[in-house]
Amino acid sequence: MTENYEVCHCMSVSYGDIEDAMHEAKSLGEVEAAFQKVQEMTSCSTGCGGCHDKVMDIIADMMNK
Repeated sequence: MTENYEVCHCMSVSYGDIEDAMHEAKSLGEVEAAFQKVQEMTSCSTGCGGCHDKVMDIIADMMNK
């Protein structure tokens, strides 16, 4: 497991928070749909939006495991 770190500073969302949200979204096949689900559950990338690419990278990496 990857070390837990803060990904979204505006909303205090950690890697673990994204991982938890993805656990519930395993059936989603597309990264953008998974991002929307994670965003709904954690509010990441709804502040300044600076973490968008990092969150998408994390989701894509998790879906490829």
